[in-house]
Amino acid sequence: MIFSTGQRVVFIGDSITDCDRRGAAPPYGDGYVELVRSLVVARHPELGLSWVNRGVGGDTVRDLAARWEADAIGTAPDWLSVMIGINDVWHAFGSQPRKAVPLDEYATTLRTLLRRAVDRTGCRLIVAEPYIIEPDRAEPQRAASDRYGLVAREIGAEFRAVVVRTQDAFDEVLRSTTPADWADDRIHPNRPGHAVIAQAFLRAIGYQL
Repeated sequence: MIFSTGQRVVFIGDSITDCDRRGAAPPYGDGYVELVRSLVVARHPELGLSWVNRGVGGDTVRDLAARWEADAIGTAPDWLSVMIGINDVWHAFGSQPRKAVPLDEYATTLRTLLRRAVDRTGCRLIVAEPYIIEPDRAEPQRAASDRYGLVAREIGAEFRAVVVRTQDAFDEVLRSTTPADWADDRIHPNRPGHAVIAQAFLRAIGYQL
């Protein structure tokens, strides 16, 4: 397992990370962050890890940039986990296309933010790819999401980050299920859907029972 004694693990991203942490389920939310935290703490209580959730619903990488100083650098992470890109894609297919973030801007901004965090805090990185719970790879939003996911993966590799393959995790369970089993809108997971993300995260960090 990659975490060491006394480290601070910070999660930042959009509503999937937020998951009501600013509302009914403070301070970690009621999604994959809390599942990961609970399982790691239960397995490794001796590490004395501290956990911070800085997800904000609706965020694109532009929104992340606006609050990066306070919510990423200011939390002094030893490990910084970033999941961003879902809204950057989603807006292009919804009612607010002006909020969509083009792929080149997404890549440039994400790379700049990660570099700033590493240079300022010395943290190590975990990059979770954006996803959509859609098995048809030719479906337009799925195809676009895959392009953003590939960019996130490549940037993660540049920084020698731990990469969480969230799309692969959903593709695996979709072999025997439908998108509605995991989310009403193909994006915001139910509890089992968050468990799919949490399992992918735990595999990536080397968690073992």
